Amino acid sequence: MEISEKLLCVFSAGVEEQGDSYVIEVPKRELRDGDVELDKVYRTVLSQTHSSTTDSDNRSEQNQESPKTSHPEPPATEGETRTLEIEDIGEQGDGIARVECGYVIIVPSTKRGDRVKVEVTDVRENVAFAEILEREDP
Repeated sequence: MEISEKLLCVFSAGVEEQGDSYVIEVPKRELRDGDVELDKVYRTVLSQTHSSTTDSDNRSEQNQESPKTSHPEPPATEGETRTLEIEDIGEQGDGIARVECGYVIIVPSTKRGDRVKVEVTDVRENVAFAEILEREDP
């Protein structure tokens, strides 16, 4: 599947029936991140998660206390080399770069506006950590 560079966010959600319509809930974090605004119109793409279970299995699983959503794979891999622009500084003073879908990569010893080539050293579900390989001149 080809993903547009205009993609603002990716999240998993269920579709619920509400009267004569169906509703997809947008997590509040998507509005807090600033990519999505209330009272705006957006194009939405729906993609079914791949599963070996049947619809009846899914319904019985949802009635249990299992999570309803699955998370996409992080858009970074350990050992990957990237060039990043530091957009912000975190609470502990580390640089923050945002990449695909708003995914955060934390880079120590950087400041806002730095452009650095990094190696990703640790990847987690919603954040990755990287070490500087070289700094680019502004």
